[in-house]
Amino acid sequence: MAFDIDMIKQVYESMTEKVDAARKITGKPLTLSEKILYSHLWEGKPTSAFTRGKDYVDFAPDRIACQDATAQMALLQFMQAGKAKVAVPTTVHCDHLIQAKEGAAKDLKHANSTSSEVFNFLESVSNKYGIGFWKPGAGIIHQVVLENYAFPGGMMIGTDSHTVNAGGLGMVAIGVGGADAVDVMAGMAWELKFPKLIGVKLTGKLSGWTSPKDVILKVAEILTVKGGTGAIVEYFGPGATSMSCTGKGTICNMGAEIGATTSTFGYDDSMERYLRATDREDVADAANKVKEYLTADTEVYENPEEYFDQVIEIDLSKLGPLLNGPFTPDLSTTVGSAMTEKANSNDWPLTVEWGLIGSCTNSSYEDLSRASSIAQQAIDKGLKTKAEFGINPGSEKVRYTAERDGILDIFENLDAKIFTNACGPCIGQWARYSDPKNAPKNSIVHSFNRNFAKRADGNPNTHAFVASPEITAAIAIAGRLDFNPLTDKLINEDGEEVMFDEPTGWELPPKGFEVKENGYLAPDKDGSGVVVSVKEDSERLQLLTPFTPLGDSITGAKLLIKAFGKCTTDHISMAGPWLRFRGHLDNIANNTLIGAINAYNKKTNFVKNQLTGEYDAVPAVQREYKKAGIKTIVVGDHNYGEGSSREHAAMQPRHLGVAAVIVKSFARIHETNLKKQGMLGLTFNNEADYDLILEDDTFNFIDLNEFAPDKQLTLEIVHTDGTTDIIKLNHTYNKAQIDWYNEGSALNLIKKQNA
Repeated sequence: MAFDIDMIKQVYESMTEKVDAARKITGKPLTLSEKILYSHLWEGKPTSAFTRGKDYVDFAPDRIACQDATAQMALLQFMQAGKAKVAVPTTVHCDHLIQAKEGAAKDLKHANSTSSEVFNFLESVSNKYGIGFWKPGAGIIHQVVLENYAFPGGMMIGTDSHTVNAGGLGMVAIGVGGADAVDVMAGMAWELKFPKLIGVKLTGKLSGWTSPKDVILKVAEILTVKGGTGAIVEYFGPGATSMSCTGKGTICNMGAEIGATTSTFGYDDSMERYLRATDREDVADAANKVKEYLTADTEVYENPEEYFDQVIEIDLSKLGPLLNGPFTPDLSTTVGSAMTEKANSNDWPLTVEWGLIGSCTNSSYEDLSRASSIAQQAIDKGLKTKAEFGINPGSEKVRYTAERDGILDIFENLDAKIFTNACGPCIGQWARYSDPKNAPKNSIVHSFNRNFAKRADGNPNTHAFVASPEITAAIAIAGRLDFNPLTDKLINEDGEEVMFDEPTGWELPPKGFEVKENGYLAPDKDGSGVVVSVKEDSERLQLLTPFTPLGDSITGAKLLIKAFGKCTTDHISMAGPWLRFRGHLDNIANNTLIGAINAYNKKTNFVKNQLTGEYDAVPAVQREYKKAGIKTIVVGDHNYGEGSSREHAAMQPRHLGVAAVIVKSFARIHETNLKKQGMLGLTFNNEADYDLILEDDTFNFIDLNEFAPDKQLTLEIVHTDGTTDIIKLNHTYNKAQIDWYNEGSALNLIKKQNA
């Protein structure tokens, strides 16, 4: 039986009435996305239609999921909210703090030793506040959610950008910062600008070497890393219904890489099969009763241009396997000769050193079985693997079943390292080098979702390319980035020319899923007696102190850094070894913006201290400004804050004294996180004004005392030669968000309301 089945049935019981009302109010047929959004309004039954991309709307999500790195800060905030129990079903998953190095058993033991303080904290807080807890080794949050919690037509939020993975089971699942999650945990509405809608019509059918991964790699090429910002991507058509549920999850998962609010698919037979295979017959039966409400109205898919803001069509029969990268997930190249040409012209290393399979994106039973079919061919055809292999199963259920069926043995016969059921190399938790910064230039191929510089192993010279599990396996065996398994031959150990056959696999395990210990701990029904303690001298955990409001008069502010080019959340708050400080705001603040490139000298972590005239590390300079009582601003380029949902990228600058972030454009989650922490997240009215800002400038906000929705703010830039520039800044704050700013943070307002 499913978790929270009564809640799921209640969603379905009210959905028909709410969707019918929304259809009447809007006067048109509805997409699936709209059905889910309108049936999850905080107000209940819809009473008015909303304008996409403009109206802020309050929603009531069904559940919340948190991974251990972000859960620390989220739960530290929730502890201040004055609540005895979470208001909606919530889970915590320990998957980020496990470093991949020697293999599953040793790595898990090491993690349980080095991070025991954090795991114990998360377990005790979960137990106290009615939160389900998944132990280290239980699996990667998004695969575990898909197997246990996701349900068609539901809405969930999660403190990880790849929460969107649950769209593979027909949800609207959205990545948020921890402060957003705290609102919902505390029984408050969750606010979101009503998304625009992008429809992706899939025709034809996948075959041969082409996989669901190639669909999203193609979409990333078309839309780029910011083309989905502010929109839900809804997939439909015969190509969509022909795919497996976990394949759909892969596509939705990487929707985070195009900036999409989320992605989703309509309920179909593959979802029903997956629900029944994962012991959720009750959910499947309940969903079947409202089946027509769990996909778009017929007219929508027949005439998509009338109902979506943008429509893309992809013929899966013509789609071939792709490699995306390096350093960005939207740079797409067809396998084979196109890669040879591109790699040579860009000086990308053609030798591949590692092939990594797994992560939350491609760690299902189907993924592992298809990749293992290539690995088995290598054994049968006498091929010696040229690159090293690493495998991260998605969950203990997947791992146990794959081991039972001999799939993991195949990889181990090629000397693959089976890592823990955790994120590992995908988020920089990979002890590949003793000195990553000075490691050599190299190429790797993986089935993960992101490939920013230093993302996997901390080495800025690692060129990471994203591919399907089966292409990753083939290229790792060949050891060449430009290897095309569809056409190219390899020489085996007997000197014979051999070719790979097409990959094969199973959508679901033929003998069913099996697991002995799934790693789940249910909370006490009454957690009032549970004591949560944090040591004052802890390096890993720190109780939070409320932020002081920045006020309506910011003058004499200094420039901390003007970031040049791409500035993701990895640049603002790195992961990898810094993950150990995710529960200690002051300690992790020592990595603030150390990856951002200074526009004035094109160096990282090297900015001018206007108090001394000397150059130093970004956090060190900012701490000097804070000590002197001087507020600062950060300036950035387009899509600032792209990537992870980590709210640390907003909390750290706020903690250190940054008052405003002014950029050409924001990634959605990061902009919201800045607002939640009581900061100013602003955009240039004229993008060219970015060039007006000089290294020694001082800034005065002229009319901050008139801060109001839809009203620009005016900034005076004072140059050292005495000249000034006056520029206009745009913002998207509504009245409630301005209240967050005035109170110092959204959490401060929650505490005030609960007092």
